[in-house]
Amino acid sequence: MSSPTHATASPATVAVLGPGGVGGLLAAVLSRAGHRVICLAREETASVLRENGLTVRSGAFGDFTAAVEADTELREPVDLLLVAVKQTSLDAALERVPATAVGPGTVVVPLLNGVEHVERLRGRYGAGRVAAGVIRVEATRVAPGVVEHGSPFCDIDLAGLPEPVLGRVAELLASAGVRARIASSEASALWGKLAFLAPFALLTTRHLTDAEGVRTTYREDLVALTGEITAVASARGASLDPAKSLAMYDNCPPGMLSSMRRDAEAGRALELDAIGGAVLRAAEREGVAAPVMARLVAEVGQRYGGAGA
Repeated sequence: MSSPTHATASPATVAVLGPGGVGGLLAAVLSRAGHRVICLAREETASVLRENGLTVRSGAFGDFTAAVEADTELREPVDLLLVAVKQTSLDAALERVPATAVGPGTVVVPLLNGVEHVERLRGRYGAGRVAAGVIRVEATRVAPGVVEHGSPFCDIDLAGLPEPVLGRVAELLASAGVRARIASSEASALWGKLAFLAPFALLTTRHLTDAEGVRTTYREDLVALTGEITAVASARGASLDPAKSLAMYDNCPPGMLSSMRRDAEAGRALELDAIGGAVLRAAEREGVAAPVMARLVAEVGQRYGGAGA
């Protein structure tokens, strides 16, 4: 089920935890669409956002600046809470959203990499309030309050809550020009994203290459990784088509980079455990062999001192 782009949606109050590349882009387009947006961040960032708003540079959405509210903590119930922080900073970031601030009508949509965070959030906020969400986008925070959107797409898949609830969230996102759809299952949504992300993140980071290098120079490892993740996903209840995953690489802009490579080059902690480690843990639980995944996780960890592992 897909929602039409720029669908009509009643004005809503949206909180965005982590207004970086992904969160900043979503906060800006939602604000421009007429929704009330509260960004949750450290005081230094919140102060910049209150003063200057969010500036987006995007081929898909255009160049614009949107006004947003900003705070260090969520102090009122909202209609939608988007969690867009890195997995490596999730625990600290969640202190900005006390469980008491998530009301009975709030829908929590995490847009983190990996598959293991959804249950953690459900334990904190309640199983009936947390959806499974995945986003496909390349968006980078180049300065506090400034986001560059490099990909021609910004797509979100939703699952894990009743369809009427997810439909309202999809409509809200579509009103801001974000392509949103309800996935066939939670496992398919989460593992479908990981089947693309894990090979891309590991290969671009290990070899300091881009999408073109992944699909050409390192295609043998790409094919092997895709096959391993497809097998693990199948054991976890997700039916994936490896050919479809590989086709996504062939359609990527040649110079597209992974956020993991950007983090590695900047000396930031890597989401290696959330991405590669999660696959290996699931493979071990299900008795599925994943030797190429294990090798690349080890090589990236060794090269960058085990950052994030």
